[in-house]
Amino acid sequence: MSPRKATKPSPGILFAGFVVAAFVIYAPALNGTFISDDEHYVQRNVFVHHPLDNWVAIVDPTSVLAEIVENYAPVHVLLHALEWQLFGPETFGYHAVNVTLHALTALLLVLLLRRSGVSGAASALGGAFFLAHAGNVEAVAWINQLKTSSAMVLCLAALLLHPRRPALGALLFALALMAKPTAAVALFVAAAFGWARTRHDPAEGVEAVEAESPWRWGWLGVWAGILVLFAVAEFAAFSQTAGQAPALYADLADRVRSMFAIALRYLAMAGSTWGLSTFHEPEPAGPFDPWWLMSLPVFAALGWRTFVCLRERREEAAWWIFAIVSFGPVSGLIPLPFPIADRYLYFMLPGLIGGCLLAGPALLARFSPSPRFWRGVRVASAVVIVLFAVRSFDRARVWQTPFTAMADSIAHYPDGVAAKTQRATLAAQSGDAGAAVALLEEAHARGYNRLDHLLMPGYGPIQSDPAFVRLKKQWAREWIERLSRNESPSQHELQLVAQAQLVLEDLPAARDTIQRAIAVGGPITANLEADLAEVERAIRFSRLR
Repeated sequence: MSPRKATKPSPGILFAGFVVAAFVIYAPALNGTFISDDEHYVQRNVFVHHPLDNWVAIVDPTSVLAEIVENYAPVHVLLHALEWQLFGPETFGYHAVNVTLHALTALLLVLLLRRSGVSGAASALGGAFFLAHAGNVEAVAWINQLKTSSAMVLCLAALLLHPRRPALGALLFALALMAKPTAAVALFVAAAFGWARTRHDPAEGVEAVEAESPWRWGWLGVWAGILVLFAVAEFAAFSQTAGQAPALYADLADRVRSMFAIALRYLAMAGSTWGLSTFHEPEPAGPFDPWWLMSLPVFAALGWRTFVCLRERREEAAWWIFAIVSFGPVSGLIPLPFPIADRYLYFMLPGLIGGCLLAGPALLARFSPSPRFWRGVRVASAVVIVLFAVRSFDRARVWQTPFTAMADSIAHYPDGVAAKTQRATLAAQSGDAGAAVALLEEAHARGYNRLDHLLMPGYGPIQSDPAFVRLKKQWAREWIERLSRNESPSQHELQLVAQAQLVLEDLPAARDTIQRAIAVGGPITANLEADLAEVERAIRFSRLR
């Protein structure tokens, strides 16, 4: 904040303080259960439960595991596998790991801010701001988001180690990518730091040597090569899963406007924690949407500021690039199940914090603020951090159970898919098949097609209703059409096809598909053999009738 020199807090003491504060803030979520995606990432993931038997599949980007977790993420899977060996189904340990990694991220952010010239006190406040920010709760309190915190720790560590330990920095960058693809941002940030640290000497007409040490551009070339190799593996996994999702908004103009509107929403979330929710479902931005219209001058100014800082070789540019590039993969141009998510802010927030901490003093310097002014800024920042910590403590309660997480989404988006499917379940349980089907069709119009959910006990009372049966069969045909596009389907995909064929009452086709899945081989062969025996019994019974 203040350009004056300040005493630098000891990293060890700072980390201890961050750990204590993080456990206090996240106390309501520490005993939270497995929620939603935690089931297929951890709770029911045979690869995680038996990593030694499945290590080849874990590191193979073409295995069914990449399809299950919807990314090529062997580091993420191996970390969960280690946790499962230590904690089993008890969730406290998983939460403790996430919270500790979050505290470590805050510390590494402080160290990176210091390296950019931010004072010790201001960088500590920046780390505390990140630690306490309620926008990070989803990424910390949701067990499967270990991928986010671990990737960020590896990212920041790679940036800190380059260029003094370039080989280790490159290794950590590779590991970060294999925890979460968003870690690719580190390459762009490292390049921007290097650009800022290479000073141009007008008298000589050449680039001067950096003040600290050469930036090791050749090693950044290694980073780029690692990213290209990873991208090939990631594309193969992503194209078979989330990449098959329909475009969030069919109309291109809606998608572009929504991209800018969502970006501005992230800025609002970052600055105020306003608008946080589980499972966001905003409507597409129309031509007169205020978020879209307000985003134009805001991002024009941010873009210009970044350009000026790059032109003048100031490290501030690297921090804005951190935020901008982190937004790119989740901007909505690539189809994702949800157009905006609190957890995506985790990678944008460090860039925004660093950019503001470097831009603020530079912009205010022309007014020659007094030391009293800077003390006031520090006090105000501390107050904001405390308020954000209280807000995070409250948000942590949301991640205690699947019901509290879903209730939060419904409260913020009463006409969203989550709300419609919950009301459909309640209607089904009361025997109102007409209302349940109508609500499910509305959810389907927004991209929802979870045939497996329709087969759950919640819809038990209406399973034989003609309208509900027609809906199940429609969704089953859609599943078969989508999954049959793959010429070399995995065991998991074939199991889903067989499930859809059973819904269509095509027992011979289901039997043949299950036999094919067994022949493919994989970790669910025993389950498939049990399914096959059951289908063959059903076929024999149908012949006796």
